[in-house]
Amino acid sequence: MRPNEMTSALGVRNEEPRHNDPLSQQSFSFALRIIKLCKYLQSEHKEYILSKQILRSGTAIGALIAEAKYAQSKADFLNKLMIALKETNETKYWINLLYHSEYLTSSMYQSLLPEVESLLKLLIASTKTTKKDTP
Repeated sequence: MRPNEMTSALGVRNEEPRHNDPLSQQSFSFALRIIKLCKYLQSEHKEYILSKQILRSGTAIGALIAEAKYAQSKADFLNKLMIALKETNETKYWINLLYHSEYLTSSMYQSLLPEVESLLKLLIASTKTTKKDTP
């Protein structure tokens, strides 16, 4: 197996995002953190509603970025990135809400916030570049 591949539970190889694609790599890593956060919220706090909200929005970011790679047009590509941007902003909202409702510790919050803000910056830059290059 190549270093950038992993095998799923079904024995199917799934390619991990390449290191030369910071947006894909960062969104994939962030999604893994969100999955762990969801598990933590459910096991330690018995919190199922908010945890599912952040799980949905936080993992959708990387899925939309992956989907954008095979967009049918530049407009479709931009649309996927714009939706990923909206999901990222929604995830930031859930992180803030979980912190202020005392489900997240200060250290957890201080760890997650810069990551989601970094994703926002990357997506904003990508969408601006794509808009500029689209006739």
